[in-house]
Amino acid sequence: MAGGRSERIESVTDTGGGLATLDPVYFALVMATGIVSIASCLLGLTAVGLALLAVNAVAYVVLWALYLARLARFPRRVLSDLTDHARGAGYFTVVAGTCVLGAQCVVVVDQPRIATALWVLAAAIHVPLIYAVFGSFTTRRRKPDVEHGLNGGWLVAVVATQGVSLLGGKIAGQFPGAAHEILFLTLVFWLAGGMLYIWIISMIFERYMFVALDPSELSPPYWIDMGAVAISTLAGDVLIANAAHDALLGRLRPFLEGLTLLFWATATAWIPMLVVLGVWRHLVRRFPLAYNPGFWGMVFPLGMYTTCTIELAQVIDEPFLMAIPRLFVWFALAAWAATFAGLVVEGGSAAMRRRTSPRTR
Repeated sequence: MAGGRSERIESVTDTGGGLATLDPVYFALVMATGIVSIASCLLGLTAVGLALLAVNAVAYVVLWALYLARLARFPRRVLSDLTDHARGAGYFTVVAGTCVLGAQCVVVVDQPRIATALWVLAAAIHVPLIYAVFGSFTTRRRKPDVEHGLNGGWLVAVVATQGVSLLGGKIAGQFPGAAHEILFLTLVFWLAGGMLYIWIISMIFERYMFVALDPSELSPPYWIDMGAVAISTLAGDVLIANAAHDALLGRLRPFLEGLTLLFWATATAWIPMLVVLGVWRHLVRRFPLAYNPGFWGMVFPLGMYTTCTIELAQVIDEPFLMAIPRLFVWFALAAWAATFAGLVVEGGSAAMRRRTSPRTR
């Protein structure tokens, strides 16, 4: 009886979208808004950065409320998403979004205590989540083939891991007497995230080269191909900045600089390829350009590449690199504004559909 009632509730909710079908990837909104805010502030657009911080704080609270409500009402849906190859990685946006919001608190408004609390929360979620998701993928008896199970969204696991490293490096000073241990932990996360990128991008690259792609498969989250190495660059920048006052990082500085430059060069090399794929998808194959939550996964890499290049130019003392972020910040802001407008229009349309649809008993 109760099970039947639950299924009817889920069916009703499915009709209008709502909690039952809430996409696990929606915290990418927080990721994208946060990093564009940081990039704006670093380039002197302080008012823009503060406005985006206000938007992000509201979005973060609202999304947590929606995710927790979905967990309470539709726990089986949440578990199903968590163990689904195509959707499970979307939950890593919770960790990544929390870390980026924490970085905003440090850079935009100088609130390291709030950032520290967010880092603790992100780290506490990350460790069980990564093993729950990839453990469930590994032990499933029935698995999809690579064509249907693998997508660029898997790389959000890398973004989450590097986000923990990034924010940890920024708030290590909030742990008197334990700063070295925190920095060691951030180094471990950074290296593990880099290795995870190599594993996942190898599968994605093989899919690009040897599996026929339909335009519908090249969704915006494929921009995370670049975004994951861009945040790896930024986390490396933070480690290099900390090398001056940590003995271990000081000894490793040449290694840190070399690997960070490798990450940045890889992110840079991805950009033309992603532009080509976007042109092929929308102009050659005429795939319709319509809002979906995955578009935040395209805004985030643009903002992250801008930010990581600013920080890289500073830590390796190469000021000529600043020409890149001064241009890219406008691409990032334009992409954010267009995607946010799409969200507002989509939200208004969904509300209208719910008001005009007949009630389901």
